[in-house]
Amino acid sequence: MAALRALQPSVRALLCTWPGCPAPRSFASSAASEYIITAKKGKNSNVGLVQLNRPKALNALCDGLIMELNQALQAFEEDPAVGAIVLTGGEKAFAAGADIKEMQNLTFQGCYSNKFLSHWDLLSRVKKPVIAAVNGYALGGGCELAMMCDIIYAGEKAQFGQPEILIGTIPGAGGTQRLTRAVGKSLAMEMVLTGDRISAQDAKQAGLVSKIFPVETLVEEAIKCAEKIASNSKIVTAMAKESVNAAFEMTLTEGIKLEKKLFYSTFATRKVCRGRAWIFVSCFLTLRTPPDLEHD
Repeated sequence: MAALRALQPSVRALLCTWPGCPAPRSFASSAASEYIITAKKGKNSNVGLVQLNRPKALNALCDGLIMELNQALQAFEEDPAVGAIVLTGGEKAFAAGADIKEMQNLTFQGCYSNKFLSHWDLLSRVKKPVIAAVNGYALGGGCELAMMCDIIYAGEKAQFGQPEILIGTIPGAGGTQRLTRAVGKSLAMEMVLTGDRISAQDAKQAGLVSKIFPVETLVEEAIKCAEKIASNSKIVTAMAKESVNAAFEMTLTEGIKLEKKLFYSTFATRKVCRGRAWIFVSCFLTLRTPPDLEHD
């Protein structure tokens, strides 16, 4: 698991200022961004791209990198032009784990009192869909970061693993929970208890990865998928994401109730309003494509 040093008061203060963040910009040109590069991609510039950029350390997830990632995610979340986000790293590593130096002096008291790693959760709370484009190593916190995303695309040489056991600890940012839900108990147990890695092909077979692409086209394919998602109604897309994610938190009965409520809510949006609902119902029943309507 990737690890960070305990949160400092200044870090918590910065996190509290997210709502007032400036409009999204290319952090590559900003002196404040040391560990990431951001840009808008797609024909309509409606895809936010975040690239982890700490290549000498194989994108080890240090505290500064997580802080910059959170700022970028918040900026894209607030940008009305962006409908989906792609998170990627380099060809050698998506993120190979943590900067172990930041863990060396941690204590139980410090971790518990400062809620160590709690600020990693922002990625899992972003309402807009996030696609992880994983090349190379996604180990420890890198694997956990990818699993916080909604879709995982992998390069053909990608490797996934939770090797924390090898340094005397366990995953602490969702590894034991999300991995088990994705691949099942047996494989998750094997990976967590041995520290062994799995290939992109094995990850796809197990259900962790959606699709596999050549290394050089991976990010491009992820952007294409993000463009397709971003072309739909943003509010309905957020509802769909919420409903699918609820399947991991609720019983079947509770999940279906939530799905129904969200489904009914779509009829209050502009795309499925009273005067047009019959068009969608008619097209659905006849398997025809509905005419283009204004997106929310």
